[in-house]
Amino acid sequence: MLSENKKECVKKIPRKMTQQRLKNIALYYLKRFETSEANLRNVLKKRIDAYAYYDKNFDRHEAYIWLDNLLANFVELKYVDDERFAEMKIRAYLAAGKSPRYISGKLKEKGIDEHLVDNLLSEQEFDPLESALKLARKKKIGPYCQSIDIRKERRSKDLAILVRAGFDYDIAIKVLDMEEE
Repeated sequence: MLSENKKECVKKIPRKMTQQRLKNIALYYLKRFETSEANLRNVLKKRIDAYAYYDKNFDRHEAYIWLDNLLANFVELKYVDDERFAEMKIRAYLAAGKSPRYISGKLKEKGIDEHLVDNLLSEQEFDPLESALKLARKKKIGPYCQSIDIRKERRSKDLAILVRAGFDYDIAIKVLDMEEE
């Protein structure tokens, strides 16, 4: 029994970080996910830092140079395209009923330029009332609530849900005052 516990405590030794290994990690990540340049940089930087923590003799700064060269190559080859990533995310978020404010915040987290997000959002057909109704339907609030008593009781909570989701106060009130469809 003691030997079984000993096996569980042994930490996994990370494989040696090389330029080719970094490229393979990046390609494997891109095979599974569409991402922005800044997000891929963060993912790979964490892997470099994790290996540097294990191997104290590892030159982290040289690995960061590899990372910069790799990302420049991937951008040139269009493996990583911030505009394509932003368009895809905006369409998905709008289909899910997210507000422009929410979308802008999420894309900023992923390192997408604010002006690019604004331009792409302005190109999209977007009805804030329709998006707020999608969210209300999903959360079963407002006109999609089970009963009128519960609806009246939870009005302020429902309003908070819509406002926190990034919708204007006027839109949120309009949704909550709608009759059941």
